[in-house]
This record gives sequence, structure tokens and C-alpha cells, in this order.
Amino acid sequence: MAMPVKRQTVIPPSQHITDMINIVLHFIVPLVVALIFFHSRWRNATVIMIATMLVDADHLLADPIYDSTRCSIGFHPLHTITAIVIYAILFVLPLVVGRKADGQEWHPTARVLHLVGLGLLIHMALDWIDCMV
Repeated sequence: MAMPVKRQTVIPPSQHITDMINIVLHFIVPLVVALIFFHSRWRNATVIMIATMLVDADHLLADPIYDSTRCSIGFHPLHTITAIVIYAILFVLPLVVGRKADGQEWHPTARVLHLVGLGLLIHMALDWIDCMV
């Protein structure tokens, strides 16, 4: 019995450029946000927000793992609306309850959760923009 042949799609060169720009933005946008809003701790903020790119591990569950024509938002489990709502809560919750008793500084855990939520929201926004291009 003959094996079924998988169709391969030809990806235009312009799609490769768009994909590369998207990947670069996943590094540049967190850096710029950190420099603007977290200037005293920009290095730590940048590292934490870039580390949230690990959310793309859910691409390993897809077949094929990477498809430049597929929109991540709504397809991969960690790129769903439910997950995005959780990321928004991670971002907002420290703003509401993250202050230490003296009212001056954030608790370190709250600061990290805030940055993780922000990094994930930036990631989802960039992926959503990629879907629109």
C-alpha cells in the first residue's frame, strides 16, 4: 500500500522576513518597555519578560510544530483567550495587592508576577499582530 504524501506548502520569501521581524520584536519590545518603565531595574525586567517566550513550548504539541501560515492565538493551548485572561490577571493583581506593609515597595514576588504577566501580554500582542500581517 502506498504511503500518503504530505503536501508541502511553498512559503514566499516575504513571509520569512515577516517571521524574522516577529522573532526580533519578541526581544526588542520587552527591552524597550523595560528601559522606559523599569529604568532602575531594566536588566532584570528585560530578562524576566524575555523568559516568558518559553510559553511557545506549547508549539511542540502541534503538527507541524511550526507553520508560518498558522495563527498561534486561539490555536495553541497557552495562546488561548482563557490563558490571556490569566496573563492579564498576573499583570494586574500585583498592582492591586503587591505593596509591602509600608506602602513604598512591592513585594519581590509581586514584582516578578507583574513582569511575567506583562511579558506574556506583550508576547500575545506580538503574536496577534503577526496573525494580522
